[in-house]
Amino acid sequence: MRRFLCSIFLCGLVVICLPLALHAASGPANGSDAPPLSPTSSADFVGSKRCVMCHSSEVKGLDRNPHSKLALEHDGKGVTCEGCHGPGKAHVESGGDKTKIFSFSAATSKQIDHQCLGCHQGDHASFDRSSHGEAKVTCTNCHSIHKSEDHVKLLKASQPMLCYSCHTDVKPSFSKPFHHKVNEGLMQCTDCHDPHGTFQKSMVHAAAQDDAICIKCHQENAGPFIYEHPVVKTEGCVFCHSPHGSANPRLLARNNMNELCLQCHTGLKGTQFTAGGPPTSPVHDQNMQYTSCIICHSQIHGSNVVDTFIR
Repeated sequence: MRRFLCSIFLCGLVVICLPLALHAASGPANGSDAPPLSPTSSADFVGSKRCVMCHSSEVKGLDRNPHSKLALEHDGKGVTCEGCHGPGKAHVESGGDKTKIFSFSAATSKQIDHQCLGCHQGDHASFDRSSHGEAKVTCTNCHSIHKSEDHVKLLKASQPMLCYSCHTDVKPSFSKPFHHKVNEGLMQCTDCHDPHGTFQKSMVHAAAQDDAICIKCHQENAGPFIYEHPVVKTEGCVFCHSPHGSANPRLLARNNMNELCLQCHTGLKGTQFTAGGPPTSPVHDQNMQYTSCIICHSQIHGSNVVDTFIR
């Protein structure tokens, strides 16, 4: 009996330890090609004054850069050129050999992300799993440390033109008759989207109520309501509205309100929602010449009075 129990224990130990050993031997978990960490000492750093001697054009205007302001910390030993490019001693002693220092122009997307996230990981913890990260869109595709139009976020171009350079399919929507005022400068893409990644679809920000980002501005539809329109919670605002732009008033996805409602409310008369509630199909004739659904059901986002959202 004791021998049998020992055999069971040893088998269990192998099952637990073998995957851990294989994982350790396989290297980095994410398979990134980030540069391995190498030990450095203070003697490997030469200071930013040595960099200026050759790289005067890159340093021009850097005094307005948020990174340069950090260099004033810790007696001028804060973030300097070598904070991003690595120790420069070998680079200087070799007469400017580019292989002796980290060059962003020659690095892969993963290496660039690894270098930037060394400081910005706390602010952009979701970037690796974001749509941009998975598509190998790297930090320097949008940001330029030395030559940027935006001296706060260091963007290569101002919004929305920077976003339009890739998202050409979205750009025409903002020229439609009804659209959010992005081209007019009253809104920015980042008011709704976080380009560094979120847990939401399309990298939209999460609102304070952990609901659709739309209610950040459209507070009148935020609720909570005693009787909620189920589609608002299950599908979100974009089921009925086209957020970038539409040919229809209120950014509606359909030009006829009744057709929009009938996408869901097509059941037999009197059919109830699973959780109880109003009929799923209209009682009145829905021909074009008759009145719109919202003439009666005006509180369509939710109501505190009646479950059919009648005013």
